Amino acid sequence: MNLRCHNAKEGASRLLTMGGSSAAIVLAAGASTRLGQPKALIEVGGTPLIVLAYEHLKQAGCSPIVIVTRQDLAVDLMLALPDANIAINSDPERGRTGSLQRGLMALMSELGRLPRQVVLAPVDRPGWSSQVVRELLKHGGPAGARDGTSRGHPVIFDTASMKAVLANQPDTPLRDIVSFAPVDVDAPYLHLNIDTHEDLLQLREHETALLAYFSQ
Repeated sequence: MNLRCHNAKEGASRLLTMGGSSAAIVLAAGASTRLGQPKALIEVGGTPLIVLAYEHLKQAGCSPIVIVTRQDLAVDLMLALPDANIAINSDPERGRTGSLQRGLMALMSELGRLPRQVVLAPVDRPGWSSQVVRELLKHGGPAGARDGTSRGHPVIFDTASMKAVLANQPDTPLRDIVSFAPVDVDAPYLHLNIDTHEDLLQLREHETALLAYFSQ
């Protein structure tokens, strides 16, 4: 199920005209049971994480951008990003691979084909910038960001690795499907992973520095 704020045919036509070669998917379908609140709506400097991720990808030139979420969070994300393409994963508990598959199918619906490259960014991994995405896109994929000993998201897929994801079961771990080459980037907060209250406290400790990093 796709939820859009624009007519679907008009949206598809607009995206095909734009012809962007690098699309993006933001994963925001987790239940956040350990944190007790939607990760996508946690704010950094007054801006929700979902908006930060979307804007970083947009600034890096990604188009179209699909946000995959769960049904009960869809309206909140539409209010935060009225122009976004929202795709619903009706069974997010099966894992992120299933959400990624849902995002890829939404992109295929928009474009009529798989894009040449896709950037994947989980909303609970906020320690990256648009420049990190640009560096990954230069590599061509499949590749993932690395800063020193920290490796993480975003990651990038080429067409072959997208096809491999689509060919697997939704609960297959992504690491068992695709091997990502490390790309060295400037991302000192790449290690941030917002999953627990302790992680949220760490995010607050780094908030001012993280905002400064984003503005570089």
